[in-house]
Amino acid sequence: MSKPYNIKSIAEYHKLMDLQKPLHPLISIIKFEDLKRHQTSPLNITNDFYSIALKKDFNAKLKYGQQAYDFDEGVLHFMSPKQVLSFEYRTEEELNHKGWLLLVHPDFLWNTPLAKKIKEYEYFNYKINEALHLSNQEERMIIGIMQSIAHEYQATIDQFSQEIIIAHLALLLTYSERFYQRQFTTRKITNHSIFNQFEELLSAYFSNGNSIERALPSVQYFANELNVSANYLSRLLKNITGQSTKHFIHDKVIQLAKERLSTTDLSVSEIAYELGFEHLQSFSKLFKTKTNFSPSEFRQSFHHN
Repeated sequence: MSKPYNIKSIAEYHKLMDLQKPLHPLISIIKFEDLKRHQTSPLNITNDFYSIALKKDFNAKLKYGQQAYDFDEGVLHFMSPKQVLSFEYRTEEELNHKGWLLLVHPDFLWNTPLAKKIKEYEYFNYKINEALHLSNQEERMIIGIMQSIAHEYQATIDQFSQEIIIAHLALLLTYSERFYQRQFTTRKITNHSIFNQFEELLSAYFSNGNSIERALPSVQYFANELNVSANYLSRLLKNITGQSTKHFIHDKVIQLAKERLSTTDLSVSEIAYELGFEHLQSFSKLFKTKTNFSPSEFRQSFHHN
């Protein structure tokens, strides 16, 4: 992948996409039908602003990492500043998708509650394949909010403009949070498939000696292996198991430690090393936190039973 092209301002984005100058330097709302940029080679971009894209009839391939994703229904995708987006299309006809694109510079939110709140929405850091798939009713609701923002954006700017647009934006983000929660519930087959793959990876990690070579596995390691974002993986697991990814990994480690303590003559130090702990103290502390026993106490109590 070539080095991404960094777009520093909303005005620069408009110029790159052959659009008229934005009506406001820090916010813009665009209909995808109005994008006239012709490009037949892959394009990698990163922005210095937030983007929220509602796409319909989208035929180009969006890429994240080595995987491409096709969407044939209404989807909502969020990007925070500095995220890299890559897309490609083979013919100009593939550009004829519909929908809305909302661009918001962080400075537009300055000194408002949303400046902090927007950073709490994890979906701004989800990957392309974790986009929000909207039902028809949800889509109509989001389009309605986008149209309200567009109406305010195109009206004469006065002292209330920013406050009204931010109120609409806050509403859009809150609905999106609700819809994502619904998606984690309704897309159970997909989610359980990812969860099953995660469990298999976790078991394989410890069974083939990886832990000795690479230490205790991180959340990011499994996210990379599954081609999902760390935040999305944790939210998915939380929805299925009630636990975060980190807690789930720790529980697996403790389960394996208990097995080794109760069925082998390996020393506590050897078990800690086998499970990827660099320091015995770290292993003992985690074991005590999870079981209320030290590893030695657990071994003794098990043998006494």
